[in-house]
Amino acid sequence: QVQLDESGGGLVQTGGSLRLSCAASGRTFSRNAMGWFRQTPGKEREFVAAISWRGSRQYYADSVKGRFTISRDNAKNTVYLQMNSLKPEDTAIYYCAARIHLGNSDNYYYESYYEYWGQGTQVTVSS
Repeated sequence: QVQLDESGGGLVQTGGSLRLSCAASGRTFSRNAMGWFRQTPGKEREFVAAISWRGSRQYYADSVKGRFTISRDNAKNTVYLQMNSLKPEDTAIYYCAARIHLGNSDNYYYESYYEYWGQGTQVTVSS
């Protein structure tokens, strides 16, 4: 079992920055592939970013590439999402996700790949 707790969301103006954190507890964190997804009302949850268990590979949605950076600190059991140059269209609830079983990195982009989810943290970007 893995528990995920997101934090760091809030209200920011266009062009501003936020850093989300996801603290993991329970089973071994360092072997987990981790991801961030987001969801707005009436829409499906969409992929934002993912990171391999060693942190050596990062994957991004085209809409955030160059603005967002995913990283992890396995010693702290935490994954981060640094969000810069925020836009109103980035407004959403952001969810942290984890998978503890081995899988194919080609599937990092898919919601169904992940086994555990956090409760979400709201990010609002004002224009």
